[in-house]
Amino acid sequence: MSDFDLFVIGGGSGGVACARRAAEYGAKVALAEPARMGGTCVHRGCIPKKMLVYAAHFAEDFEDAAAYGWTVGEPTFDWATLIANKDRELVRLDGLYRKLLDDSGVTTIADRATVAGPDTVVVGNRRIGSKRIVIATGGRPQRPEIPGAHHAITSDEAFHLKDLPARIAIVGGGYIAVEFAGIFKGLGAETTLLYRGEMILRGFDGDVRAGVAEGMRAKGIDLRLESNIERIEAYGGGLRATTTRGEVLEVDQVMVATGRAPNTHGLGLREAGVELARGGAVLVDSWSQSSVPSIAAIGDCTDRVNLTPVAIREGRCFAETHYNGNPLQPDHRDVPTAVFSQPPVGTVGLTEDEARAEVVAIDVYRAKFRPLKHTLTGRKETTMIKLVVDRATDRVLGAHMVGVDAPEIVQLLGVLVKLRATKAQFDATVAVHPTAAEEFVTLRRPVG
Repeated sequence: MSDFDLFVIGGGSGGVACARRAAEYGAKVALAEPARMGGTCVHRGCIPKKMLVYAAHFAEDFEDAAAYGWTVGEPTFDWATLIANKDRELVRLDGLYRKLLDDSGVTTIADRATVAGPDTVVVGNRRIGSKRIVIATGGRPQRPEIPGAHHAITSDEAFHLKDLPARIAIVGGGYIAVEFAGIFKGLGAETTLLYRGEMILRGFDGDVRAGVAEGMRAKGIDLRLESNIERIEAYGGGLRATTTRGEVLEVDQVMVATGRAPNTHGLGLREAGVELARGGAVLVDSWSQSSVPSIAAIGDCTDRVNLTPVAIREGRCFAETHYNGNPLQPDHRDVPTAVFSQPPVGTVGLTEDEARAEVVAIDVYRAKFRPLKHTLTGRKETTMIKLVVDRATDRVLGAHMVGVDAPEIVQLLGVLVKLRATKAQFDATVAVHPTAAEEFVTLRRPVG
């Protein structure tokens, strides 16, 4: 006899969403999480990172205020205050997640759970039966296999540094690396970003990648492409990082952001018959079903689209399908996303290169301009917007933006792309003036 209808392993956003929704539909649900509720997003990702991004913007805001008639005294920044305030909010969110689970009737277990079979989990010395099991254990940062890698921090440790480093080298070219480069630079650190490829943000639209790189350099970030860290050595009170180009960087901190891995090691999945990919990801079908019928997986541990809202959607779809008689599959196409770099990115749909590979002919509309705010400040900052359109159907296949408010604007662009809106419908929409968003409905002539 089963103790539960559903046992969720992992208390991140996806696991919590799945457990709550299933319990609300009447299932007897348990969720095991040995750490704080909320997972990477709440405690080591989206939320604390956005707080640090906000903090990093104030340096420029103080400078820009003078152009608008404000006199601001010499500002000072205290890292310890920021971190303490951030930690206080995360404690509150942990309590909120636990209350939501309790209110939904979910049994929470503050311990690590492993899989002992298709319908059994082990927590401590207890064996617990469950008709279904959902793996929602997320991912973890990877460290490069180089001499001295143990001297470096990852994004996990970056949120808990005792002091703000005066000099930092960040290794990687993905969104985590570029976001933290903007954070540390904005807070006053001398920041170098090294990436082994020819351009940062692989997988994003080419104009987005170039726009972010240009903006980062304009803000004083030392961006070194086609360069990587070869070894790290401690010296005095700091670190020496030697690059593949033979350069030596003397810094206070090295941060590696060179990828994440599914957090599935030691869960007993292979032993239970669950098929895993080479990197440890749980292989699932379009219903989030693993090779074992009673075991499913959602979120970053499946390495599909590794975004918090996607994990939530996957978890809710699973609950709808199995506990509400409403079969739903998560749709992983045209997912809007943001990069909280400086300048920030908002993007949805196909890149220009992807569109050229998928359809016969496309039209590309693009504009680049100085934001109205900086006509007075004189700051050398630009905004880039772009639409990728199927020439035959006039459908907007992709919308991309680099610049202030891009993450906010792309949410509604995501709705339009999902609804298969056409360029003519964009054109028929009256602009909201003066805004950056109006440029999306005033583009007239294709540039390619």
